[in-house]
Amino acid sequence: MSVKIGNINLGEFPLLLAPMEDVSDPPFRYVCKQNGVDMMYTEFISSEGLIRDAAKSRQKLDIFEYERPIGIQIFGSNIDSMREAAEIATKANPDLIDINYGCPVKNVACKGAGASLLQNIDKMVQMTKAVVEATHLPVTVKTRLGWDDHTKNVYEVAERLQDVGIKALTIHGRTRSQMYKGNADWSLIRDIKRNPYVNIPVFGNGDVDSVEKAANWRLEYEVDGIMIGRGAIGYPWIFREIKHFFKTGEYLAGPTIAERVDVCSTHLQKSIEWKGEKTGIFEMRRHYSNYFKGIPNFKDYRMRLVSLENVSEIASVLAEIKENFFETAHV
Repeated sequence: MSVKIGNINLGEFPLLLAPMEDVSDPPFRYVCKQNGVDMMYTEFISSEGLIRDAAKSRQKLDIFEYERPIGIQIFGSNIDSMREAAEIATKANPDLIDINYGCPVKNVACKGAGASLLQNIDKMVQMTKAVVEATHLPVTVKTRLGWDDHTKNVYEVAERLQDVGIKALTIHGRTRSQMYKGNADWSLIRDIKRNPYVNIPVFGNGDVDSVEKAANWRLEYEVDGIMIGRGAIGYPWIFREIKHFFKTGEYLAGPTIAERVDVCSTHLQKSIEWKGEKTGIFEMRRHYSNYFKGIPNFKDYRMRLVSLENVSEIASVLAEIKENFFETAHV
């Protein structure tokens, strides 16, 4: 059976790209789309930033036709601001609006936004209702198990948010207090999936960084699909490898060095197209070590890549990597 969010058909078991601050921009989304991701989200966007017309927030609304289906994710602590932000985001014409109730970082959660709302379910419900009423698009939510081990209240959250009209729920299998430490616990996600009252799609998120985990957790935790975040950074091939395994039961060989270089080059090119040469080159620096993770004796190349400011010089270093590591078929 196909998984549907509103009238968006995502196929039998969709793989979603998580919204990640400073990562899930259009250049990164492009290479993930090339590798078969079923649905993507923008980086999370501040409701206050959208209302103030802040350039950084506005730029995050950029979406492209080839990215569809794509959701714009918004966050905030003020219900009226979130309503207004939903109206602004709707005009950017995404396929859905997603609300972030999961971000654990201090400057979000300690300002009453993101995962902070897990401490005030009534306010979370009111905010969600306001967003649902402000747009004709499907509204989805991403959240965590709870604020800490004593308040794992996502079971209640799932029921109450469904009641006010959300069309899907993604749950990261950690509490806010865990941040990204320890292991994600998906057992509560399975409990929600088994709740006969919950009939919207439930997606699992947290720690999926291999074909084995995706395959095992699909069966064990009974989710409708999986959202992948950190596992895709520098490794967009994870989507095609998981899909290949689901389809054939066989493992796909990992990317060759040549493929790593080619995708890294494409990412760089898209980064420059979207942000301009100077910013595009600078922001790409955080990705090089991830693209070439596990390659022996790579440090010198990485140091060169993160120090160069000229596209043709970076291209020649990448060509050198391709040539020098040609013998290493797969890492």
